[in-house]
Amino acid sequence: MPTYPIASYTKSARLFALYQILPRSETDAVSLTELMQNYGDDADNYTNERKNLENDLIGLNQIFNDIFYSDALVRVQAWGNNISGKTARFYIEPSFSIDVINEQTVFFWEMLDKYTANYLPVSFKQEITDNLTQLRRQDKDKFHQSPLGQWQDHLITLPSIVQAPKLDSEVIGSIHQALLQNRQLRISYQNKWEEKPVQRVVYPKGMIFIDNMIYLTGFNPTDDYIDDNKLLQEHRNFAVNRITEVVAIDKPIPDWVRRDTFSLKSLHKLGRLEPTDNIRIKLVLKVQKYACQHLYERPLSTDQSITAIDDTWNQVSATVANTTRLQDWLVSMSQLSVVTEPLELKIVILERLESGMQLYNRN
Repeated sequence: MPTYPIASYTKSARLFALYQILPRSETDAVSLTELMQNYGDDADNYTNERKNLENDLIGLNQIFNDIFYSDALVRVQAWGNNISGKTARFYIEPSFSIDVINEQTVFFWEMLDKYTANYLPVSFKQEITDNLTQLRRQDKDKFHQSPLGQWQDHLITLPSIVQAPKLDSEVIGSIHQALLQNRQLRISYQNKWEEKPVQRVVYPKGMIFIDNMIYLTGFNPTDDYIDDNKLLQEHRNFAVNRITEVVAIDKPIPDWVRRDTFSLKSLHKLGRLEPTDNIRIKLVLKVQKYACQHLYERPLSTDQSITAIDDTWNQVSATVANTTRLQDWLVSMSQLSVVTEPLELKIVILERLESGMQLYNRN
């Protein structure tokens, strides 16, 4: 709050002080009379100070329009309308701020819009679009001449080999709503090999992105239990593209769903966020030396170790989750590496390779 009445400052200082004290929501909008409590304290000069306040508000609105291309200073009744006999109230849009606009700020919003906006709730995506539009209006030419502005023209993300499945925007919207409001979901889920979808209730926890697939992760309805492992048995993942219908139920999810034990980070560590045998294994591979180079750059785990066997082969050891993606990767590496341990995993990979060979041999 200003130390002295706002009316005692220069015009530029008065405008900045008004920007600071104006409320940030329509429900808290204030009238001229209410603003005068902070603006002036000279009872003998009240009429002049009130008129100056009106002019300062008009000036602040003009600055927002001309410099920020924004209608952030809202008057109820709207600017331009005749308010004779009515009480005007004022507030600043909550999403508006006078940020320092620089290359990094614009670059951040450009990249966020380009690479992640499609995965966000509609309201978040719209906010990104609005911010980007405002930033572009302010200094578009300068940004595109800057190193960061030019850098974005040299970036591209290549798609996966298989295209992403089509997603229903209404399904995504209902999931977002339930997650943000901590509400239960009723979904109709079409399992891969079933003829008809099955309706079920889910306590939603979050969304998972694996390559270009999106999954809803959550729990089957169940009562709280002292043993977290019992509750983990009710954890499930659902491919969002197989959810045919979804309704956010007007019921809160139970408190236990929000425990730290069941945070997305914890569920990931437990191997619950993707298909897995629910165990961590000590993987030992025999890998051809030239094919081993990328494992120095992109290790399988933090405890990975690589030792030479001979001039042709290296041994790679790492503690990993026994996921379907791991097995897929081992199959893809089968011409360059061999699973040594554990034996159970070696058998799984061998069976998958033999199954593939049978398909090719038939043709």
